Amino acid sequence: MKLDVLDWSAAQARVMPLREAVFVVEQGVPASIERDALDVVSRHAALYGADDEVIATGRLLPDGHIGRMAVAAAHRGSGLGSQVLTALMAEAARLGMAEVCLNAQTHACDFYRRHGFVEAGEVFMEAGLPHVSMRRVLRPA
Repeated sequence: MKLDVLDWSAAQARVMPLREAVFVVEQGVPASIERDALDVVSRHAALYGADDEVIATGRLLPDGHIGRMAVAAAHRGSGLGSQVLTALMAEAARLGMAEVCLNAQTHACDFYRRHGFVEAGEVFMEAGLPHVSMRRVLRPA
């Protein structure tokens, strides 16, 4: 498997089929809000399977926010999300960010806790799904 961290021009065609499958088809997120203006200014992780298709992805916004974490249904539970998250945290550190944050779907909080994230607020609804803000320090201030 290969993992790249790309800008939007290189990532868009590669990551959008997976994002649409997970967020729009599986989770019912409106297609009109799944893709947004932040994609263009973000760094995107793309993890490729044997057939060179993206099977896991996520993005890092310029403010240190990690989002759009998705793993193809057939590959969930195999550590691919961890690889993507680790790559995005490494990219944030490379860019000089002191911490990263994300809005986790509540069912995924344990996954993010295992990676050093802690809750930073109350549960809220986003795209019709319950989320909680979480943060992780990358280096002391």
